[in-house]
Amino acid sequence: MLLLFSCVVFGLVGRVLRVSKIHDGTVIDHICGGYGLEVVKILGITGREGRVLTIGVNVPSRRFGVKDVLKVEGRVLNASEVNRIALVAPHATINIIRDFRVVEKLVVKLPRVIEGLVRCVNPACVSNSGEPVVARFYVECEEPLLLKCHYCGSLLERADVLRQL
Repeated sequence: MLLLFSCVVFGLVGRVLRVSKIHDGTVIDHICGGYGLEVVKILGITGREGRVLTIGVNVPSRRFGVKDVLKVEGRVLNASEVNRIALVAPHATINIIRDFRVVEKLVVKLPRVIEGLVRCVNPACVSNSGEPVVARFYVECEEPLLLKCHYCGSLLERADVLRQL
């Protein structure tokens, strides 16, 4: 898939990396290194929306070693998007920006039970049988991500989840 973006260019000034502030929108920080483009996919951003999008991939981080950062001008995330982001970046922070200031800061939290966001990988699972059953998973481990199906006990890893988002 080819992604085209209207991006703000990162500029190196001295030894400090500088990125333009956004006027209004959302900054998603502390995404697991290398997973920023997965978050872009979750948000359905194609680059044709006309919004400024800044992507930092594998940016040095004292806390995580490396991290990814996204800045999306003119967009605030809904609860469903935040829940899906939690599957990819369980330690992310989301900053809502208005008039160049952080007006709200959210810490993404992966819930212990995931319902209706992903399907079981087991084709024989009752959640895949057409029955009126919502897929439900228990978080066995956050890093690396491991989900256990409530109905059949099948395990989903991060790669299984990413294929569905």
